[in-house]
Amino acid sequence: MKGVHTGVAMVRDAVRDAILRGEYLPGERLVETDLIEKHGATRFAVRSALQDLAAEGLVEVRRHRGAHVRKVSTSEAVEITEIRMVVEGLVASRAAERVSDGQATELDEIGALMRRAVEVADHRRYHDLNQRLHALVRTIAGHTVADRISETLRGQLVRHQYTLSLLPGRPQASLPQHERIIAAIRGRDPRAAEEAMREHIASVIEALKSMEHLEARS
Repeated sequence: MKGVHTGVAMVRDAVRDAILRGEYLPGERLVETDLIEKHGATRFAVRSALQDLAAEGLVEVRRHRGAHVRKVSTSEAVEITEIRMVVEGLVASRAAERVSDGQATELDEIGALMRRAVEVADHRRYHDLNQRLHALVRTIAGHTVADRISETLRGQLVRHQYTLSLLPGRPQASLPQHERIIAAIRGRDPRAAEEAMREHIASVIEALKSMEHLEARS
């Protein structure tokens, strides 16, 4: 029984990571036989893993239609991001309380790389660094429950976050927001860190609402 449970966790984590990396697109079918072969797992392990991911909101399993990566509408993405604003504000506050000198230096390095990516208009690089920065803040905070919630929310927003990163002017607008987050955390100011993070995510919400408005008009 222990081996079966290990198989479920292995497949679940691998498929979750692939969805978060954008290897599977929204609406794409997750074929059981392909997953069995790819991960060397049993059909039971694959089906159980997909049910776990469905409970996380990453996968949709329909009778006679199999499993697909769940599509998230822009309006739902706005609501999810509103929750993310609260959770990540808490995480930023805690990170400011716990950050080490070495971690503060790493935050500075990411900030410098983000600025360089904006200067050379490398949006893909900026997107990757954005993800790296938020991941580091979560690592510094070390808040297990908040981290788990953030991962689930982020998984449902992968497509929207990537689309936002490619919008004209979006990296230039978000760069100073990220720099304020970095400055507050490395300055060990929990209140300023929470406010900076919430302001940043509030701007993401506004950008999503603008996208939703454009979609409604098209």
